Amino acid sequence: MERCKGMRDLLPQDMEKFRRLEGVFRDVCRRWGYGEVRTPVLEYLHLFTTAGTLTPGMLSRVYSFLDWDGWSGERVVLRPDGTIPTARLFLSEVGKDPARLFYVENVFSFEETGREARERWQCGVEFIGGPSPQAEGELVSLALEVLVRLGFSATVKLTHQGFLKALLGEVGEDLFPRLLEGEGLSTLQPSRPEMERAMPLLFGTKGTGPGYLKNLKALLLPSFPSLRESLEDFSRVAQLLSGAGIAYEIDMGNGKGFEYYTGVVFQFYIGGERVGGGGRYNNLLPLLGRKDIPAAGLALYLEPLLARMEVSLPRPSVLVVRSPTPRGQGRAFALARELRASGYRVEMECSASPPHFLIEVGNGFTVAGPSGEVVRLPSLKRLLAFLEEMGAVKAGPA
Repeated sequence: MERCKGMRDLLPQDMEKFRRLEGVFRDVCRRWGYGEVRTPVLEYLHLFTTAGTLTPGMLSRVYSFLDWDGWSGERVVLRPDGTIPTARLFLSEVGKDPARLFYVENVFSFEETGREARERWQCGVEFIGGPSPQAEGELVSLALEVLVRLGFSATVKLTHQGFLKALLGEVGEDLFPRLLEGEGLSTLQPSRPEMERAMPLLFGTKGTGPGYLKNLKALLLPSFPSLRESLEDFSRVAQLLSGAGIAYEIDMGNGKGFEYYTGVVFQFYIGGERVGGGGRYNNLLPLLGRKDIPAAGLALYLEPLLARMEVSLPRPSVLVVRSPTPRGQGRAFALARELRASGYRVEMECSASPPHFLIEVGNGFTVAGPSGEVVRLPSLKRLLAFLEEMGAVKAGPA
């Protein structure tokens, strides 16, 4: 039997890593004051078409169908994005800002060949009502804390969607939609000499601090004052990150996949692979609910992180309990319950798993250990002490 194209099964070893990643993410979010939410897998299509919150290219890849209700129906989609449903949840259920929300959810996007994932998991964070540059600094710091606790060293790349949009407007090129779909800026041919001189600095070099943006302002603002607001905003965020000791690279040419972002966009890379991203989206909530509330968010992508994770947690011991007689089955189940309450992983006999300890219930307990030793113990207290002495590993918290 084959699974659906683009979907993935998660085996026990995958789930062990998944829960480890999810647990670290939840713990960090709670320590930063965020509360967990979960949105439905199904949302109305118009949520994503409202005022063009997603590009036509992304909308063409949503799983969409009619949700029949009697003789009529509403077109719905499997959520293709985590931020927009959370913004909808905020407007309909929370309403009061600032709000710090996080979630662990799957999103769906149709990919024609089926060779790439059509279902992806995200650890998402939304800071609704968070002013710039505080929100950007908080989100980047939070994401890096999660990655460090998982044992990763990530590179942070920054760009600014508002600046890119204003810049392309000055050039007179309608490249922004194509930029969102991943097209580079190599085709850009500015008609004004001032812009042509700025191109090597903009797209031929990578900045690593506020000084790069200071040079950009000196070069561009005398001829293009409309770029001032976005460059000033970018500088405030860069100065905050530098002040916090966070290293980053400014890469102006990458705007793919950030349809509704308006300000600084940050992306996280490990070994050249993008493992997360986010940014400021001040126009999204006004588009959905006509409220002028600034916001920013990010998502860490679970699949590339899971592929790089090695679970180093000690594997719990397998305790197998059995009774040599049918009359002793009840006592065997009672003993298994006591051992589980003490933190051990316990299976009843008939398991195919090789036990580390085989415990037979009779007159007291007979224990066969991993080295072949057999001991008889008269009480549960002595049994628990023996397991502790032998270094039996508990299952850990659920």
